[in-house]
Amino acid sequence: MKILILMFLMGIGGVTADTHSLKYFYTGSSEVPNFPEFVAVGMVDDVQMYYYDSNTMTAVAKQDWMKKVIDDNPEYLESQTGISQGHQQAFKASIEILKPRFNQTGGVHMFQFMYSCESDETNEVNGYFQFGYDGEDFISFDMDKETWTAAKQQAFITQNSWNNDKALIAQTKNYLKQICPEWLKKYVNYGKSSLMRKGKIT
Repeated sequence: MKILILMFLMGIGGVTADTHSLKYFYTGSSEVPNFPEFVAVGMVDDVQMYYYDSNTMTAVAKQDWMKKVIDDNPEYLESQTGISQGHQQAFKASIEILKPRFNQTGGVHMFQFMYSCESDETNEVNGYFQFGYDGEDFISFDMDKETWTAAKQQAFITQNSWNNDKALIAQTKNYLKQICPEWLKKYVNYGKSSLMRKGKIT
């Protein structure tokens, strides 16, 4: 599956009444005219609920029901801002690391990270971590096999490094199996009535 920057600017397919999803999209770029160096978007059931970019350097809630999330979790936006700022710095460094691997110097380049978890009425959880570079798949995490898989030759170095990092694999699996689904349930509980009115849950 190609990772495209437009994915977080529009709905990413639909969800059924019995299936809910939590998705995050991070995009770091270099030399892209009139576009922030870094953008982060969070979506629940394909409805954007938070946004951050390198121009404002601040995470903002995008739905009215998110006010309830913030009321119950006062540190929420500060935490999301910190996480996004950390990714912003890491993505800038990652682009510089990847350019030589692809025999590149200057020019327009993008590094993207997309991760998601989905849960249905049986509480079965599916999820993925996927990275892309310049609009093409780069490396992804197989939750069942608990391994990172390179999509390109240039990602083999990363694949070997990450597969040898058992702590990273455990952390990634724990996020997809535990942390992400827990937050998904919270978001759906906070915003369910609003999401249903907008026809996102059918």
